Amino acid sequence: MNAKTYILVTGGAGFIGSHLVRRLVNRYPYLHIVNLDALTYAGNLASLEEIVGKTNYTFVRGDIRDKQLLQELFATYAFKFVYHLAAESHVDRSIEGPLAFVETNVVGTANLLEAARANGFEKDSGKIFFHISTDEVFGSLGKAGKFTERTPYDPHSPYSASKASSDHLVRAYADTYGMPVIISNCSNNFGSFQYPEKLIPVVIQSLKNSTPIPVYGKGENIRDWLWVEDHVNALDILRTEGKVGETYCIGGNNEWTNLQLVEALADISDELLDRPNGTGRKLITFVTDRLGHDLRYAIDSTKIQEATTWKPSGNFKQLLRNTFIWYLTHDAWLETVLQKKA
Repeated sequence: MNAKTYILVTGGAGFIGSHLVRRLVNRYPYLHIVNLDALTYAGNLASLEEIVGKTNYTFVRGDIRDKQLLQELFATYAFKFVYHLAAESHVDRSIEGPLAFVETNVVGTANLLEAARANGFEKDSGKIFFHISTDEVFGSLGKAGKFTERTPYDPHSPYSASKASSDHLVRAYADTYGMPVIISNCSNNFGSFQYPEKLIPVVIQSLKNSTPIPVYGKGENIRDWLWVEDHVNALDILRTEGKVGETYCIGGNNEWTNLQLVEALADISDELLDRPNGTGRKLITFVTDRLGHDLRYAIDSTKIQEATTWKPSGNFKQLLRNTFIWYLTHDAWLETVLQKKA
C-alpha cells in the first residue's frame, strides 16, 4: 500500500473540503485521496457524487476526536500529506454552543497532530501537514489596513478563538517536534456546495423564495470574498511551491459590505428570475446585530502571490452570478442537505 502517495483530507465532505477533494482526485490519478469526514450537518456526500467509484479515492466516515481511528488510518496509509480542514465553522453556532468548537477545533486538531507525529511527520521527512485556518483569528480591522502573516491574533468569538488555538498548536508542534507544517489563513469563501446557512446561500434562497433577507445591524460589516476554487487552487499549489514552516494569507481582494453584497445578489436575482428591477432589494430586512460581530476583514495575499504561481481569478461579480445560477439549478443537492438534521 505504501507504493502510492496517499493524501489525507479531513473534512472533505464539507464546503471547501469537497472542492479540494474533487480537484485532487480528478487532476492527479497517481495520488490516492483519503477523505475523512464525520458527516455532521455541514458535511454531505452528495457534494462528492462525481468522484464515487474513482480508484484513487477512499471515503472514511470518522471523527478527528477519535484518536484510535486516526492512529489506524495513519498506520494503514502512511500519508505523505495531510490537509486539515475538519472544523466547526459557523460563528452563530459557536455562540450558542461553544464547547463543541473546542472539542473539534482544538482537541481534534491535537489528536491529528499526535497521529502525524507518531507516523513519520518529522523534519526532512518530505511529509507536510497543511493546516487550513481563517482570517477571523486576527480579530477586526478598522477602515484601513489588511491582515498579513504578521498580524497579531485577536479572536472575538468562540469559533475564532478555537481556530486561533488550533493554529497555535500546529506552530507549537513545528517548533517543539520539528513537524513540517504549512498554515494558511483565508478570507470568506463563496461558491457551489456551500452549506445553506452561510450568508450567500441564505440570501440566494430568500431571493428565490421571495422571503425576507436578514441583514445584521445596518449591513456595514465588511468581508473580503474569496472564490472557493481559487482557495483550493492555492492549497494545491502550496503542496509543491509552499515552504515548510511558513504561513500564507489567502484572500480574494474583494471587499464588500454585507449590504452591498446583498444588494448585488438582489439585482442579479431580478435578472435571473425575470422580475422587475428593485424587486429583490425590497426583501432586505435589518435584524439585531450578532454578538461580537467583527467590523471588517481584509487579507493582503502579497506573500503567496510573490512566493508561488497562485493568483486570484478576479471578476467577482461574474463569479457571484455563476454561484447564483448554480444554486438555482441544483435543487436536488439543496434538498439533500436541508433534510439533514443539525
